[in-house]
Amino acid sequence: MNTTSFRWTSLTRVALAGLCVALAACSGPSRPKPTEIQGVPVLQDMRSSWTANVGKIDFPLVASVREDRIALANSQGVVAVLDATTGKDIWRLRLDQAISAGVGSDGQQLAVVTRNNELVVLQDGKVQWRKSMPAQSFTAPLVAGARVFVLTADRSVIAFDGATGRQLWTQQRPGEPLVLKQAGVLMAFKNTLVVGLSGRLAGLDPNTGVIRWESAIATPRGTNDIERLVDLVGPFDRVGDVVCVRAFQTSVGCVNAERGQGLWTRPSVGEMGVSGNETLLITPLSNGVVQALNRTTGERLWDTERLKYRILSAPLVTQRGVLVADNGGWLYLLSLADGALLNRVKLDSEELATAPVFAGGRYVVVTREGRVTGLQIP
Repeated sequence: MNTTSFRWTSLTRVALAGLCVALAACSGPSRPKPTEIQGVPVLQDMRSSWTANVGKIDFPLVASVREDRIALANSQGVVAVLDATTGKDIWRLRLDQAISAGVGSDGQQLAVVTRNNELVVLQDGKVQWRKSMPAQSFTAPLVAGARVFVLTADRSVIAFDGATGRQLWTQQRPGEPLVLKQAGVLMAFKNTLVVGLSGRLAGLDPNTGVIRWESAIATPRGTNDIERLVDLVGPFDRVGDVVCVRAFQTSVGCVNAERGQGLWTRPSVGEMGVSGNETLLITPLSNGVVQALNRTTGERLWDTERLKYRILSAPLVTQRGVLVADNGGWLYLLSLADGALLNRVKLDSEELATAPVFAGGRYVVVTREGRVTGLQIP
């Protein structure tokens, strides 16, 4: 599958009845050709420590990290746990079922959802239990507190007992009729389950599913279902009590998840998630501009057009800079101070399958072709 076709597939909307509506028909003029980047000076070293391969990935993968282990999966149903310090397999299992969402893990149990809408929970390379889902899912299950939580495409949140697979509760909120075929927001925050429901971030009681609070990041607008689509997309960013998220092609915002109080929202046209630190939030835009916002106020700190018109991945903020990749297989390191280009390395011929993550002292990146690379940034 080439990069362009996957980009449109990943932006397909899925109706509650299962109808898919592609954006390609309403995409407008083609994207201008990006300016070639010549002679990048190496201002910050970035070197490969190891490489591995997990097989092709054409679903919204989330890499699950627990200490020095990273859990991954490919489209054909291979689930693998790697040692992030060496890239070696800890275990690998073939499910022989195509996967639509994953991977979620608490370090012990691991969960994925297959394309025939089945939740599969594994431990130590063996299947523990399976459960049929009432709808598709594109968000990695959350494994936390001896339970497994699933966010489905009909905006239901379902909780299961982690040991037995017994369904504990279901919570569904009405929303717009279309959703993204893209990973949403599902996370544990202290004793609250935080979920993206349409354009709102909601805090649920993990024991009962009762909604404790809601905070709007974006409000549906427009005259048709596509224009009204405001799903929250991953990855999100959490520092302390503050969680920051993106609403697809609409806005970004931050919420105090302890109080359930919105802190700020800001218009922002982009489809990939965010990453930040204590002071800033990085938000790539749809036109390839990378923007940094003040985490406390949402005010713009800087933006850079160095990668303009490239199709960018979700970013990862590191101590040395901002990691972000384009759909041509290049990985860039940008300055935290002003977005200046510090280095770039060629990873593969395709885009990333998931945002870069930090695990086992390495920065791990995974491409659509299944190439996994552990990088050191000294």
